[in-house]
Amino acid sequence: MPDHTIGDTRDRVELAPGEVPSDGRFANPDLLPVPVEARRWTTYNFTALWVGMAHNIPSWLLASGLVALGMDWKQAVFTIALANLIVLVPMLLIGHAGPKYGIPFPVLARAPFGVRGANLAALIRAAVACCWFGIQTWIGGSGIFVLLGKIFGGWEDAAKIAGQPWPLWLCFILFWALELAIIYRGMEALRRFENWAAPFVIVGALALLVWIGVKAGGFGELLDQPSKLGWGEDFWPVFFPSLMGMIAFWSTLSLNIPDFTRFGAGQRSQILGQTLGLPTTMTLFALLSVFVTSGSEAVYGAPIWDPVELVSKTDSVFGLLYALVTVLVATISVNIAANVVSPAYDLANLAPRRIDFRRGALITGVVGVLIMPWKLTSTPQLYIYTWLGLVGGLLGTVAGVLIADYWVVRRTRLSLPDLYREGGPYWYTGGWNISAVAAFVVGGVLAVGGSHSAPGQGPFPEEGLIPFLKPLADYGWAVGVASAFLLYTALMIRRHPAR
Repeated sequence: MPDHTIGDTRDRVELAPGEVPSDGRFANPDLLPVPVEARRWTTYNFTALWVGMAHNIPSWLLASGLVALGMDWKQAVFTIALANLIVLVPMLLIGHAGPKYGIPFPVLARAPFGVRGANLAALIRAAVACCWFGIQTWIGGSGIFVLLGKIFGGWEDAAKIAGQPWPLWLCFILFWALELAIIYRGMEALRRFENWAAPFVIVGALALLVWIGVKAGGFGELLDQPSKLGWGEDFWPVFFPSLMGMIAFWSTLSLNIPDFTRFGAGQRSQILGQTLGLPTTMTLFALLSVFVTSGSEAVYGAPIWDPVELVSKTDSVFGLLYALVTVLVATISVNIAANVVSPAYDLANLAPRRIDFRRGALITGVVGVLIMPWKLTSTPQLYIYTWLGLVGGLLGTVAGVLIADYWVVRRTRLSLPDLYREGGPYWYTGGWNISAVAAFVVGGVLAVGGSHSAPGQGPFPEEGLIPFLKPLADYGWAVGVASAFLLYTALMIRRHPAR
C-alpha cells in the first residue's frame, strides 16, 4: 500500500487483473475503479464543475430567502459564505477516496456499511437526487416557457393539459430529454460540457448585472436597508437554522463527491479545484444576486429576486434569447452533475448485473417525472422543505459514518478487491455492518426526531415528533454528522481496520 501523501499523484491505487470476482454480483464496469491513466480531471475541471453547478436559479434565490427572514444583505451573504466553507470540509474528506482509489460513492460506502448494506446509504441519496432532478427540470422548463412566451407574445390562449398550458409541458419534456441525452454519453461528455458551461453562465450573470446597473443608473435602496434582526438576541435564533439550511443545499453532494473525484488526476486537483470552486462561487453568486435585485428595486419600485421574471421584463429579443440559453445551460449544468450522476451509480450498485450507469441515468429521469415535480413545487412546505429536508437530515448521518470509517478507523487504507467480493473484511454479517446501521439510525433519530411544523403549515406536530428532541431540530445536519461520527467510531475503534 503506498504511503499516504496529500497532493501526491503517486498515491493512487488500482486493481490488478483478476482481483475482482467475475460473477458480476457486486461489480460492473461502471462500479470498478477508474484506471490510473484515465484519472485526468484537473483543477480547472473541478472548479468548472462547481461553477457550473452553483450558478442556477435556486442558488440565485438563496439570499432572497434569508433577506425575507429579516437579515440584511451583508448577513445573508455572510451566512451563505460560512455555510459553504463548512460543507467544503466533508466534501474534501469524503472526496479524498476518489483520486486515491478511483471508486464511486456506493462502493466507498461498502467499507463502513458492508457490501450489501451500502445500498441503504446509496438508495437514500438516490431518492433525494431523483426528486431534485424532477424539481430542477420543472424549474428549468418553466423558465424556458416564460422566456419563449415573452419572445412569441405569450401563451394566454394555449390549451391546458392537467391544469398547465401545453407549451409548458412541451418545454418540460424537451428539456428533460436534452438532459438525459447529454448524460447518456457518459462522464467524459459531462466534463466537456461543464468546461464551457461554467464561463458561459458567468458571462450571462455578469451581463444581467451590467444591464440592470445601466438601466437603474446605479443600485437601489436594498443595499442600504438595515437588518430587521440586528446582531443581538433576535439574530441568532434565525441564523443557526438558516446556516443549517444553507449547508443542506450542498450536503447531498458531500456524500457522492467521489463519483466525480474518482476521475481526478491527484489529490491536489480535487482539493484546489473544490476549494476554488465551491465557497468562492456560491459567495460571489449570492453577492451578484443581491446587487442585481437591488438594481431591480431602483428600476421597478420593488425587488425582483427571480432572474427569469426580471429578464422577462426586457423587450430585447437578443437579450431574451441570450437569457434563454443561459437558463438552459445553467440548469442542465447543475441538474446533470448534482442529480443524475449520483443515482445512476447508486442504482447500478443495487443490481450491477442489470443496471449500468446509462440505465441508472434513464431510471433517474423516469422517476424524476413520476414523482410529479409540478406538484412538489406547488406545495413547498409539505414536500420540498419538509420531506426533502427530512431525508437531507439523514444524509448528514451517512456523511458522519463515511468520514469516521475512512479517516479514523481505516486511516484512508482500503482493500480494493474486498470491496467487490463476499466473505472479506467488508462482508461483516451477511453483507451488513450492524455498527454502521446503528450509528445511522441513532444519528437519524437525533437529527430529525425533533422535526416540527408551524401551526397549520406542515405534517409534523408543533411540539415535534419527539418533543424532547425539538431543540436539536434546527441543527439537524450538524447533529446527524457529529452523532453518527462519534457513535460509529466508538463501535468500530476496537476492530482491526482492513489493510
